[in-house]
Amino acid sequence: MPASADDHEKPGQTLAVAAEALYIANLLLLPGLCFIILLRLYFKHRASASALAVCHLRQTVSASIWAGVLLIIANLAIFLLGGYTSVNTWTVAIIYFTTCHSTLVLLGILGLAKAMAGQIFIYPLLGRPCNP
Repeated sequence: MPASADDHEKPGQTLAVAAEALYIANLLLLPGLCFIILLRLYFKHRASASALAVCHLRQTVSASIWAGVLLIIANLAIFLLGGYTSVNTWTVAIIYFTTCHSTLVLLGILGLAKAMAGQIFIYPLLGRPCNP
């Protein structure tokens, strides 16, 4: 059966999909470990990969760092509002998870869909500019 035009991947598409999958896994499954793997991929391929792959790598690293910063801010808010034994803990935690964390996960899913389609994606507010 002849291959159709849809069967061909764009250069760097596999790496872009891997970056987005690692970003989502960092948020949902194995935080820290997936971030380290993502950083290794970024530093290994940032100079040699295609524009598509580098764009997705830059976006996911930037968004992962922002996710960590937002988590630190949420923990500081909990600490400043009375510590982890306060009733404010649940308020801050619920607000953080329903707004920040959910938004980061949804952006990751959108980035994964764009990577699978072979398209560049720039995370709103969190992403870094790409050279298409």
